[in-house]
Amino acid sequence: MIKATNIHKWYKDLHVLKGVDIDIAESEIISIVGASGAGKTTLLQILGTLDKPDYKSDTTLQINGKSITALSDKALAKFRNKYIGFIFQFHQLLPEFTALENVCIPAFINNTPKAEAEKRAIELLDYLGLKDRIQHKPNSMSGGEQQRVAVARALINQPKIIFADEPSGNLDSESAEQLHQLFFKLRDEFKQTFVIVTHNQDLANMADRKLTMVDGKIVN
Repeated sequence: MIKATNIHKWYKDLHVLKGVDIDIAESEIISIVGASGAGKTTLLQILGTLDKPDYKSDTTLQINGKSITALSDKALAKFRNKYIGFIFQFHQLLPEFTALENVCIPAFINNTPKAEAEKRAIELLDYLGLKDRIQHKPNSMSGGEQQRVAVARALINQPKIIFADEPSGNLDSESAEQLHQLFFKLRDEFKQTFVIVTHNQDLANMADRKLTMVDGKIVN
């Protein structure tokens, strides 16, 4: 599903990623752990096509069999919208929109007809236990509810891969545990691949594989 070789990233004189190789199978759940500054989020952003590596002659990044390095910015944006979903620590919901409207945004970007997008969004919100929150705005929902709205938004276009950056970092322990269990339920039912950066060792240890980053490299 994801294959990357010799991924480097510099920010001016700071060498953040130092030749990372990674191979992730379809429907696999991978956790990436390590100290702050190890390069976890930078790697996640490059694998998720939000950022680009600094290319060497043998640098490659393939997702779902597609060479990402060969895509134009326009083609890359279209690919990202279709195949990739994102879940962040701070839900990044638009406060002026309802749960339903927030979830529909990626579908609208994908030119999905309004009725079809809303039907899918309602099904997802219902599936995630938010049937009674569909018309609520973020400020009237709990942190756990907001994060489940963010999960629904990530799933609306039925992506192949979900990238999650500290998804439970802003949640209480009960909500975090519910979110962790949800990831595995989603994988089992919808066959998505999950790549999760986390400091939560409970979540990290639940993954099919736990990768540890140290000083810009994967060490296991």
